[in-house]
Amino acid sequence: YFDDLKVGQVFESVGRTITNHDVLTYAGITGDNNEVHTNDEFAKNTPFKKRIAHGLLIVGIASGLTQRLGIFNRSAMAALDLQWTFKAPVVIGDTIHIRVTIENMRETSKGDRGIVTRQYDVLNQRDEVVQTGNFVVMMHKKPK
Repeated sequence: YFDDLKVGQVFESVGRTITNHDVLTYAGITGDNNEVHTNDEFAKNTPFKKRIAHGLLIVGIASGLTQRLGIFNRSAMAALDLQWTFKAPVVIGDTIHIRVTIENMRETSKGDRGIVTRQYDVLNQRDEVVQTGNFVVMMHKKPK
């Protein structure tokens, strides 16, 4: 709940390995079949030298890793804003995890909820930040 959080708190998730199945399933669902994600031979001639995961796939997995933390479950009411930066590619076989920092909090005028800005770092197995961003959510306060 909103009341359980404090500005500056940091939460880290478990790791999640990105698989070929993840990338191909995402391509199939979204229709984003860009060859840098789906064609080994094409990808060899890119700056990455191999296929990379879709950036938005990693954003979605970061959201899932947030749920696995268990801290925001049932207390998040609505997503309000998302600002995200892609810093480095994630390749098939990378294991990512998230570090979430509570950056800002404010109570709403209704008093039964609050607005929380969560700052995300998505890190690979070498602890390199591959994506970063802010996610603003409305959260319930504890029931009285």
